[in-house]
Amino acid sequence: MRLARTFLLVVFLPAACQPSNTPKMPIPAYAWSNATAPALLSPLASSSPPAHHTFTDADFARHLALLKRNIKRKLTNANPKASPAAFSFVVQRPFVVIGDEPKAAVQQHAEGTVKWAVDRLRQDFFSKDPNEILDIWLFKDAASYEQHSQLLFGETPTTPYGYYSSTHKALIMNIETGGGTLVHEIVHPFMEANFPACPPWFNEGLGSLFEQCGDSDGHIHGFTNWRLPGLQQAIRSKAVPSFKELTGLDAHGFYNDERGVNYAQARYLCYYLQQKGLLVRFYQEFLSRQKQDPSGYLTLQRILAETDMDLFKAKWEKYVLTLRQGYEVTVE
Repeated sequence: MRLARTFLLVVFLPAACQPSNTPKMPIPAYAWSNATAPALLSPLASSSPPAHHTFTDADFARHLALLKRNIKRKLTNANPKASPAAFSFVVQRPFVVIGDEPKAAVQQHAEGTVKWAVDRLRQDFFSKDPNEILDIWLFKDAASYEQHSQLLFGETPTTPYGYYSSTHKALIMNIETGGGTLVHEIVHPFMEANFPACPPWFNEGLGSLFEQCGDSDGHIHGFTNWRLPGLQQAIRSKAVPSFKELTGLDAHGFYNDERGVNYAQARYLCYYLQQKGLLVRFYQEFLSRQKQDPSGYLTLQRILAETDMDLFKAKWEKYVLTLRQGYEVTVE
């Protein structure tokens, strides 16, 4: 199948993340969230609704009212002159988007990036929305991002881009760096709702695939990105683990990789599946067989029709070495 039309709708920059139930690590290239942070800002966090709840306008109105009250309390504790009026609020289901830019700019991010990504992720991957109303915080620059992460969440960001915190029920972004981190992080709450047992390699592989992407015939499509040169160097140095090892890594093993090879290998395995027209099928079959194949390794073998995964790895590495950064949308 050849996808001919491509429309690049968002600007993407590097992103990485880690679920918030894992400890912080001193690796500045990645986004780590802190599970031990103080009280949640999300007003619904203390009384979670049933899974896959359909939220009403009244639910969002209540969420917004409590959210604004909590923001005022948090900020006035730090500065009596602070006011939540400094923030703009946009309901973009299933999220509430909050930004410290004018309402028109926040609305543009909500529609042009959040809605754009959510519509396409739902179409190809996710049938269920997140189980709670989540907040997307878009801070206008690095100073605002760092200041408000401290004031509102009690955290010091360890990434300049942004991260998803399941603890705070929030995606926390420096939107000045672009929309790539935001699309990457949007994948995670959807994966949490649809595939809670998803191993880190595929959760991060799919998220990082879409940190540089565009629209191709109405579908989300990942392009090669900044992770490619490092992966190519690791391949040349014979420093890339086997796919059995990659897929078998637990959270600590996957994220405790200062080189970034695990992220890059997972991303470009997903990219390979995408380019072969197999990514959506792999996701569906992996999800349906997760109890029998929790790592996804056996499903990967079946989808690829490969009996010798060492030979496949050699073929995949040769393929990756031919790639260049750009916007190829040809799918075999």
